[in-house]
Amino acid sequence: MFEVVAFWRAQAKAQRPGLIIAAILGLLVFGPQTANAAPNWTLDPDASVLTYQSVKKNTIVETNKIRNITGTLNSAGDAKVSFDLNSVDTGVDLRNVRMRFLFFETFKYPTAELTAKVDPAAFADLPAKRRIKATLPFRLSLHGVDKDLEASVVVTMISDTQVSVASEAPVAVHVEDFGLLPNVDKLQQAANVTNIVPTASVSFDFVFTADGSKPAAVQTVAAGTADVGPVATDAAKANFSDEECLNRFAVLSRTGAIYFRSASAKLDAKSKPLLTEVEGVVGKCPTLKVEVSGYTDSDGSPDANKLLSERRAQAVANALVVDGVPRGQISAAGYGEDRPVAANDTPKNKALNRRIEFSATKHAN
Repeated sequence: MFEVVAFWRAQAKAQRPGLIIAAILGLLVFGPQTANAAPNWTLDPDASVLTYQSVKKNTIVETNKIRNITGTLNSAGDAKVSFDLNSVDTGVDLRNVRMRFLFFETFKYPTAELTAKVDPAAFADLPAKRRIKATLPFRLSLHGVDKDLEASVVVTMISDTQVSVASEAPVAVHVEDFGLLPNVDKLQQAANVTNIVPTASVSFDFVFTADGSKPAAVQTVAAGTADVGPVATDAAKANFSDEECLNRFAVLSRTGAIYFRSASAKLDAKSKPLLTEVEGVVGKCPTLKVEVSGYTDSDGSPDANKLLSERRAQAVANALVVDGVPRGQISAAGYGEDRPVAANDTPKNKALNRRIEFSATKHAN
């Protein structure tokens, strides 16, 4: 659910570009002093906020944020806003990791991007009125999918050098539009929750500042937005705590993003993004030893399945060592068709049982 929420955040962000464009264009084209001094605008990440709400178990509403946002708007009316999906903030590390790896699949799609182009004539009265409501179109690129959307926004001139673009009402973002519906299932299984609604409600308040200006700090319009602004992501951490390590290995094990050819232990090239992510986590968990565990479905003989699972686990471990993981920090084991996570009664369930998992224990003294 938290993951679903996160997904919508990205979309909300997508709306920002259009919003921002409108506000800034009004200033650029119709505010002579500002237009002459600052033809381009930059999103202020410390003053901007994006929140999203998702619903699980049909009635439980949760609100979260995406924290690291960057954006620009130029004098031609071209706007672009980028969202760092690794900065999903649910307030709980395990939930953050689920959203990143299971929902957004940040090991393949680390960012979402919103682009927009606005006709400045639509905001000709902004310098005089200081506040205008509008419907603005934008394109959101998320999870490898581009979709044209629109949002109802309120554009406010905070000053000659600052503009706020805020949602007039929450924007509904539909998971299936971006090929993320299967990832909702992964979230439900990982969090052991039911009925995550595949639509999120996104709200935002984005503040843009004219390039070259140094205005005094301004409070954002949105209320109840504590802890807004950028956060440090995993990339900035030297090492993880043991708990953070275990959270990451547990969630990476559920991605289903390590692939082999049928009945073979040869890794498919599509596995590379996740293997790179695993390598990065192992490197930041130096006190832990990691086991790569292989599993199969029940098709075929138990002995053949155990051998195949061992070969596959060893292939993953070898690939990680080649990429820099110390040989002494990693081991491989195959369990064949033992320990299924689903009944071997449908193609979908069998696919769930054919898997690679990662677990960690303390190095022996």
